[in-house]
Amino acid sequence: MHLGFSSMNTVNDPDPAELAKTLEDAGFESLWYGEHSHIPRCRSTAYPAGGALPEPYKEMMDPYISLMAAAAATSTLKLGTGIALLMERELFSQAKTIATLDRLSGGRVMIGSGVGWNQEEFESVSHQPWQRRYSVLKETVAATRRLFADEAPEYHGEFINFDPVWFEPKPLRSPPIIFGAMGPLGMRHTAEWADGWMPVDVALPDVKAAIKAFHDLLAEFGRKPNEVEITLVVMSEVTPDLLNYYRDCGVDRCNIGVGMQNWDKPEIVMPMIERFSKIIAQL
Repeated sequence: MHLGFSSMNTVNDPDPAELAKTLEDAGFESLWYGEHSHIPRCRSTAYPAGGALPEPYKEMMDPYISLMAAAAATSTLKLGTGIALLMERELFSQAKTIATLDRLSGGRVMIGSGVGWNQEEFESVSHQPWQRRYSVLKETVAATRRLFADEAPEYHGEFINFDPVWFEPKPLRSPPIIFGAMGPLGMRHTAEWADGWMPVDVALPDVKAAIKAFHDLLAEFGRKPNEVEITLVVMSEVTPDLLNYYRDCGVDRCNIGVGMQNWDKPEIVMPMIERFSKIIAQL
């Protein structure tokens, strides 16, 4: 099992280049940055974890630029978005950004994506229907894959429609697109079209049972478990025993990081990396 590291990527967090080099030297497989381009001040959508919106949400840097800084400081560390809000950017510009990052990093990009939770944020940048966002994301991913793969890509769907275009350069390889979803609808979409599944451990009552249910969904779509990688975002208290348990449940990668209660304490990041680097070989 691989071990990745997730960060809010705020201006107060460790510099991306420094963090990435530290992770690579420590034996971590990947670095993951989330995305919120803005947070509406007038918001009726409740914060999913309950309570007030944590302040770091208001200070997040751009994940792709930060990952490029991380790529320049490393040679093998994989670079992930965890998660990117693909529907909240213009399709072609976003695909160009991802393809460029993948080429300049030597093909190390992974795209964790989701439908988001903030309706006001979504609606301030998109005219697509919020209630159909799972279907919109499905088409966004399909259209992006066409841009990455086809010589003269075109796409004609319910929400996205364009005639043949020149889209170059292609990424070195089409980055895997991993869906961060946990509800029944999200899991079903993941099983149908995603390259990977990225749930959060505290949102799953039973990780082992959830993975079994996900594998059953894959079978419905004629897919095999080894075709869809499972990345588990660990928000529980991280221990070696917990990570080994998740490995035995069938998790391919665990993403650890500073928990929500410590998002404003960047000083604990480097000691945490050092502590868990000692168990990577056991995973």
